[in-house]
Amino acid sequence: MNMRSFWWLALAFTLTWIWLEWMQFGAQKEQQVLQSSAQQEVPAAAQAPTDASVPGANLGRVGNESVPVIAESIGSGQRIKVVTDTLELVIDTQGGDIRDAKLLTYGATEDPLQPFHLMSDQGALIYMAQNGLATQQNAKLPAPTHKDLWSASRSEYVMTGDTLEVPLTWQKEGIEVTKLYRFTKGQHLIQVVYQVRNLSNEAWAGSLYSQLVRNRHNPDENWMMYTYTGPVLYDGNAEEKYVKHSFDDLNTQPVNGRTVTGGWAAMIQQYFLTAIVPDQSAQNSYYAKPLEGGRYAVGVVEPLTEVAPGQMKELSSQLYIGPELQNVLAEIAPGLELTIDYGVLTFLAEPLFWILDWIHGFVGNWGVAIIILTLLIKLVFYKLSETSYRSMARLRKFQPKLQQLKENYGDDKALFQQKLMKLYKEEKINPLGGCLPILIQMPVFIALYWVLLYSVEMRQAPFMLWIQDLSAMDPYFILPVLMGITMFIQQKLNPSAMMDEMQQKVFKLLPFIFTFFFLWFPAGLVLYWLVNNILSVAQQWYITRKIEAGEETK
Repeated sequence: MNMRSFWWLALAFTLTWIWLEWMQFGAQKEQQVLQSSAQQEVPAAAQAPTDASVPGANLGRVGNESVPVIAESIGSGQRIKVVTDTLELVIDTQGGDIRDAKLLTYGATEDPLQPFHLMSDQGALIYMAQNGLATQQNAKLPAPTHKDLWSASRSEYVMTGDTLEVPLTWQKEGIEVTKLYRFTKGQHLIQVVYQVRNLSNEAWAGSLYSQLVRNRHNPDENWMMYTYTGPVLYDGNAEEKYVKHSFDDLNTQPVNGRTVTGGWAAMIQQYFLTAIVPDQSAQNSYYAKPLEGGRYAVGVVEPLTEVAPGQMKELSSQLYIGPELQNVLAEIAPGLELTIDYGVLTFLAEPLFWILDWIHGFVGNWGVAIIILTLLIKLVFYKLSETSYRSMARLRKFQPKLQQLKENYGDDKALFQQKLMKLYKEEKINPLGGCLPILIQMPVFIALYWVLLYSVEMRQAPFMLWIQDLSAMDPYFILPVLMGITMFIQQKLNPSAMMDEMQQKVFKLLPFIFTFFFLWFPAGLVLYWLVNNILSVAQQWYITRKIEAGEETK
């Protein structure tokens, strides 16, 4: 097998790996064996205690009750506008849900001057955060679900200090509930607090439930750069802690009543997510299911809480609506940073991002940081690359002899191979010398590919001149064309005598094929490949020149 065969192998390896990573997002995950149960409209806490000795556990388990059914037409009450320094939300008194969310510090995809519109209950995208209190099926006292009407004293709240509270109230049959949305300056994390006052003569019991509901629509989906959009669940005690439950999976394998210590539930998409983070010390029950009208829900039911007559208790949870920032998410809950999914190469991608972020802290430009990181990676692998390029340079130097052998003995393959191996031995050529260096470097390059694809820091980050968004394609296709040119130059530095005529024709098309696909790639990714190609060409040209001039005899 000659060196050119290994280049083909390397190319196939790279494309196959990227394809497998792409397919991973749509791959079906194994689910736990589901238990059957009658469906109900609101998630209900279980009725009878099975292990009352477990502190803080649900009284009994939360079974396979149905996620609340969302009708085709979403009810609407009074709309309450909430504005902080990071978020602009709309809360509807019908259910007390968050029905609309804009991220004020992140620009819209089509118009960076407008805030990014993440959630909505109108138009093509249906995406809401709902919560409520669930009671036992035979409960005598009521509780407000996400279908009940709440009261509000104001229709607009604007943050003027370090914190902001938005209260909603509900009362019925001696049960008074105040729902508080608490916001903190500079944060995308929201505290959701239920204050339950029992003014009746009987004990009240209920569980706080929270869920995220959305349809499949994703206006920012890129058909050339697939990224996962959908529900995820996290169980820190499971062997497979972080699991995606795609919309297609949920149609046939919904998740019902999965009890977890701590954990969290989220809806993710490229760059952004919403996440429900309950009490991390409690036994929480998670679900993910399809709803009516092409919508899906992922959520959690927290432990049953009892409130004695004349008493008041608080039930609380956290809701994150914002960007996928590793450092921020890691501080909110264990494993929440895994929503920035680098796949099987996470162990390489995370340190690469750390270095990239560290460089950016000095240079203040993500494009320049990408260039410097690419240079550092090339320096680390310089000696390995040198081995590969030296082997190719020697093959190139003796290409006339190789061509002569092919002409003289090409019809007799056994004799040709014998003569070829003799030439390799006489000239001290190792045709396999570049194989290992290439294969070793590929995981690093692919890991960096995923880092650049999933880092929200790159979104709408300017580089220079016409590149004003490293996460978007080059508007004038200059970088992809330059990348194709550097790939063509690199081909010219490689020997082609060992390739048959058909292989040569196909290989010559590769720069054009890659250029075509890279036209739609984010500019940050193309910049990385371009810089890597330029450095590779420079290194290969230098080594080839020295060998052809007879300056190297190794």
